Amino acid sequence: MQHPTSDPARKAARRNARIALLCGAIFAGMVGAAYASVPLYKAFCQLTGFDGTVRKAEAAPSHVLDRKLTIRFDANVRDLPWTFTPNQVSQELKIGDTGLAFYRVTNNGKTPLTGRASYNVIPESAGLYFQKLECFCFTDQTIQPGQTVEFPVVYFVDPRFAEDFETRGAQEVTLSYTFFPSTEKKPQAALGENAGARL
Repeated sequence: MQHPTSDPARKAARRNARIALLCGAIFAGMVGAAYASVPLYKAFCQLTGFDGTVRKAEAAPSHVLDRKLTIRFDANVRDLPWTFTPNQVSQELKIGDTGLAFYRVTNNGKTPLTGRASYNVIPESAGLYFQKLECFCFTDQTIQPGQTVEFPVVYFVDPRFAEDFETRGAQEVTLSYTFFPSTEKKPQAALGENAGARL
């Protein structure tokens, strides 16, 4: 004879299994969304200039304004035994004209180390108009112990900068880079693809 509680017990077990499966699926979805949100946020920032993120351009503007801006350069390092400095403190550049600046990195450690530079501009509202044609910030950079490398940055300020009410009164823009240890596995024997000249 069947025990009177066996059928409800089986139903409860099935219900609990479904709930556990649903919770597991939701958790997996949340983890996946968290990982996907990082590149999506980065892409959004690069597209819109949000939060002072510098945009990468394919070509320089077709016209140059008479108005000049002072471009200042800043360099920082987090959790790497590197010395990282801009070769120039500032440059004066006409809006729409193309500028060339250099940053210098020295690995003071005893092993090859790989870093990746993040970047932004101040004021944040200038991020939409400050664009780069060439930059070392889009790939990992591996530097050998004791080695010094120079990285070029080719940039311009879009002429629309002078029309936007949030930026048209600005007299200077600061381009800031910060090198962090790379989280990707890279060969330690070679420099990153965009590395500059060895010194």
